[in-house]
Amino acid sequence: MAAEAAAAAGAPWVPVWTAASCALLAHLRTDALRDDLGDQAASRADELLTAHAGLGGYRVRDLPDGLVSGDFNYVISLLLHRLAQRVPKHATAVALDTFPGLDPPDLAAALAAELPNCLPLGPYHLLPGAESASATDETPSDPHGCLAWLDRHPARAVAYVSFGTVASPRPDELRELAAGLEASGAPFLWSLREESWPLLPPGFLERAAGLVVPWAPQVGVLRHAAVGAFVTHAGWASVLEGVSSGMPMACRPFFGDQTMNARSVASVWGFGTAFDGPMTRGGVADAVSTLLSGEEGERMRAKAQELQAMVEKAFQPDGGCRKNFDEFVKIVCRVHSHIHVQNVQC
Repeated sequence: MAAEAAAAAGAPWVPVWTAASCALLAHLRTDALRDDLGDQAASRADELLTAHAGLGGYRVRDLPDGLVSGDFNYVISLLLHRLAQRVPKHATAVALDTFPGLDPPDLAAALAAELPNCLPLGPYHLLPGAESASATDETPSDPHGCLAWLDRHPARAVAYVSFGTVASPRPDELRELAAGLEASGAPFLWSLREESWPLLPPGFLERAAGLVVPWAPQVGVLRHAAVGAFVTHAGWASVLEGVSSGMPMACRPFFGDQTMNARSVASVWGFGTAFDGPMTRGGVADAVSTLLSGEEGERMRAKAQELQAMVEKAFQPDGGCRKNFDEFVKIVCRVHSHIHVQNVQC
């Protein structure tokens, strides 16, 4: 719709992509992927997409719903397909929620070959003014005392659990997650909507060595020294918040691009792990223990911290994200100037 509005106004169109680059590339390749897989997506689920440049690290099963399987006529599927057809032809530039060096070289090259003016300038939550704009007097920064609770724990001892504001495990999986956290013996901070609390095992809230809250200041929590693991749905914003905090992750994706994101974390970048299907108490306990104290967890943490250092470098005054953001602002200002002149002439 934005492309149509821009065309009607005679103005350039500059879309801002808020998900992962790998998901954007997959959507750009929708027609080619459908031609390749046909109705065989289920039988070829574990096959790597090596025939599609930039996607060779991902399996067929990692692709978003509605791309090669599911309901192709679902409104979001149709919208994303139309978007992918129009962006390469009509966009003046595309802002990407990533930073230089995060995407594998083949993926970055494939995107650059298809899109004009790819501008990696994320994570968006680190852009100038983003944090101050998200905090208001009506929304306290930490209404449930999460950071004060974390202050009472040693470094890298706490597992933080959050599945965002939309994704939620089924009741049976929620109970398995709770049992797994309890079995791990590790203190945990769990951001869980209050309407889901009655679904937890009887007595869990009273006896467990953790704090369950309806909302947590996620960026501040992930940056806290006491937190050593992040159990997440692998939404892209959460992944980038973890990356910019140097935090290893255990991913349980649910829908959309989350499966591709989890695959990126576990196999492409290697700073976390991904559950292969619903969480079990044993799987949760093993994942938390591995991330907090295992040798493999230390390797993942080192990789996460490498990426964190790349983020910090990208946001230095001469860093790639700052330069790309400046270029993005120049393009937007040129657009604004064009529209202003056009309006004056009218």
